[in-house]
Amino acid sequence: MTAFMIYPAIDIRGGKCVRLVQGDYNQETVYHDSPVEAAKAWEDQGGSFIHLVDLDGAKAGSPVNIEVIGQIASAVQVPVQVGGGIRKIEDVKKLLDLGVARLILGTAAIEDRQFTEQVLGTYGDKVAIGIDARNGYVATRGWLETSEVKAEILAKELAIYGAQTFIFTDISRDGMMQGPNVEAIVALAAASGQKVIASGGVSTMEDLVKLHRHREDGVSGAIIGKALYTGAIDLRQAVETVENRGVTDLK
Repeated sequence: MTAFMIYPAIDIRGGKCVRLVQGDYNQETVYHDSPVEAAKAWEDQGGSFIHLVDLDGAKAGSPVNIEVIGQIASAVQVPVQVGGGIRKIEDVKKLLDLGVARLILGTAAIEDRQFTEQVLGTYGDKVAIGIDARNGYVATRGWLETSEVKAEILAKELAIYGAQTFIFTDISRDGMMQGPNVEAIVALAAASGQKVIASGGVSTMEDLVKLHRHREDGVSGAIIGKALYTGAIDLRQAVETVENRGVTDLK
């Protein structure tokens, strides 16, 4: 049976744990002054893989919150994955040396295919491709720009070069607490033939159950951000319900 994992999200901006609405840097809520303490709290509540986004890095084009990311990787026993501004091989090496388990390439996957293919070829399953889509087209540079590349086509192409994990975000759903775009997530998994982690809009246990039902279709997990910070989803309960049990038909 295909495993399904929950990834509590920590978005870092200015060294703090924040959430944005639809990637809008002007719509920010600070949820924790210490991302390290936030990570430890999610681990304590059963989180088995922490998802980190360097929002400053995504905007700047190179990782900015390196020190905090390193502190988090050292403070928790569970693996962490990191995205945001990873566009040079030096950045890849630096983050892996800090103890990061998996890197997420986003903008680079569109703008620098040679680099992306090099990283995939060298580091394999330590790399995930983050595909953030607006109306089906890939957005880049911290969602500030939209490309002319369709999400499914990009996934299909990068799977050929060794991409094994994709993280799909429908920007219109992010931070809106309206549920994930399950249809698009399943379609991306079908197009790529690889695992897809759902991101953006997961706001209820029902959302998790819907995604969990598609794990045999390649949906391997869900990233949860705002819903955890507002208490709409209890991480311990979510892990127990959809990760630990592995039941075939949650009601």
